[in-house]
Parts: sequence; structure tokens; C-alpha cells
Amino acid sequence: MNTAALVEVKNLSRFYGALQAVKDVSFTIRQGEVLGFLGPNGAGKTTTMQIISGNLAPSGGSITINGHDLLEDPRAAKSQIGYLPENPPLYRELTVDEYLDYRAALSRIPLARRKQARNHAKARCGLENTGGRLIGNLSKGYQQRVGIAQAIIHLPPVVILDEPTVGLDPIQIREIRLLIRELGEEHGVILSTHILPEVQTTCDRVQIINKGELVLSESIDGLEKHMKSASLTVAFHRVPALEILEKVPGVNSVQPETNGRLRIFHEPERNPTEEILRMAVKKNWGLYEIRPARLSLEQIFLDLTTEAVPNIETTTEIPASANESRTEP
Repeated sequence: MNTAALVEVKNLSRFYGALQAVKDVSFTIRQGEVLGFLGPNGAGKTTTMQIISGNLAPSGGSITINGHDLLEDPRAAKSQIGYLPENPPLYRELTVDEYLDYRAALSRIPLARRKQARNHAKARCGLENTGGRLIGNLSKGYQQRVGIAQAIIHLPPVVILDEPTVGLDPIQIREIRLLIRELGEEHGVILSTHILPEVQTTCDRVQIINKGELVLSESIDGLEKHMKSASLTVAFHRVPALEILEKVPGVNSVQPETNGRLRIFHEPERNPTEEILRMAVKKNWGLYEIRPARLSLEQIFLDLTTEAVPNIETTTEIPASANESRTEP
């Protein structure tokens, strides 16, 4: 993709006292991309999202939003962002139209253009017939739509969505995913989610953060190739020592599975199937199953994030000195 980067994050870091929550994180987002941002609780995902949206200052590094430095020119940079936090900032006592007009004013949309902006956002989010309804009377799915509408009402190049499908029923989830895909055609979208299938159906790229570090950054196409990884599932009546299998040319490691089978990881260009078959016959291991294995996104996620980390993102109180911001509110 040759379009200019909408978001450029370089060597981003963030400390809470002596604890480093984000460690040298770098990535870019371009127009037409939906980036899935994954990580276990406490991995630094929410901290990174808060920094990119301008709600938290970094300890080091730089963030550029559509050509504007977030630290040097925060007002201009933030004007390029639409943000939906996990808990949408809705006023339940307002109607949809009243609330979107209010959000348009906060986004400095001129009075003469607010109705047009409101109607456009409603049309994008399937809210055409809800303008006079109280937000508090809407279903959870429609409240999420209102949350997305407020995030895009000023037509920002960058849209950040934090857990937009949490608490929705399957039909609502499908509708919101379709909406996110549509947004990804005109904007650069960062989607934070714990729902792994959502990443595969909605995103163009995926990043996984763990202990504050990016441990995976891959396109969905590349991820699919990775999921068809170089590994075999094998089963024997008389299981040989793992050390013997690990010495087979091309084998990188062998891991037992819960059902008595073994997972053999091998070099992509060097499939050891024929050698294992030959050895199994010669040594009478009683081989009764051998097949290529396929990793799931869940397995990749678990493999990259298995070690427990302190949950710094749910800290209830942060010292004032640790939360000072260099960006404008």
C-alpha cells in the first residue's frame, strides 16, 4: 500500500515509577487499514491506546497523527482522531440528535455544518430513525452505534475503537463488524479487542503486545501462512523418547499434547514426515497417525503471552506525578 501513513508511532515508552508499561513500541497505520491490537490484561495495550489518543503522555518516543506531532502540536493532532473508549461516553438523558450535536460542537464543527455532520454520521452508523429517541432507551447495540457515530462525526482520518462489541448479541456483533470494515475503507482504524475471531474477520493487520513489547506484527495474510505453520501432529502406540524425535533432521522441537499425541515443530523447508515414517517402521513405534497441524490464532496468542504479568492497566490509583501529560486536554 503506497498511501501515506496516518499514524506513525516510533520507539514509544511509558513508565509508572520504576515499572515500564510500554517498551520501545513502533508501528504505522495507513488509510484503508484496520489494525487489530491484542494483548492480555496488563500487557500495555490500554496504556498504548491512551497515549495514541492523547489522553496520556509518553515517557519517550514520538507519535505523528496525519502529519501532526502529538506532543508538539497536540490540538491539531487530536483533531485527526475519533475515539470510542470501552465504555462509550454517552449521556443517556439526551436524544441521539441532541448528543451528536453536542459532540459536533466539541469537535469545533461550525454551527452551519452540524446538522449535515450529524446526519452523515447517523447514516454511516445505521441511526437514521433514532434521532428523537433517548439514548438511555436504546439497546446496547444501538448505544454502541451512537458511540461510533460520535467518534466519526468530524470525519477524522484515524478512528480508535476500544472493545466496540463487548456485551452485544451475535446479530449486533455482526452488524458492528461490518460497520468497522466500512470505516476501514476511508479511515485508518485501530481496533482493540479480546475477541480473537473478530480480528480475523475484521482486520487487515494484527499486533500482539505482551509485557509492554510488540511480540507480533503481521498482516492477516501473513498470519494465515503462520497459522499453517511447519508442524506435524503424530501419535504412536509406543511413544519414543522426545529427545530421539528432536534429533531428526529439520525438527526444531517436540511438545506433548493433552490427548497423548505429539506436536513436532520443524523447519518450513524441511518436512521430516518421511524420516519419521522410516524410523517408526524400523523401531516398531506403532505409528498410527501423522498429519500436518494448523495453529489457531488463539494458540499463537497463548504461545506469545503465556507468562503472567502484573496488571498495571487496572491500577485504581496512579500518583499525580506519574500521570502528568505534555499534551493539551
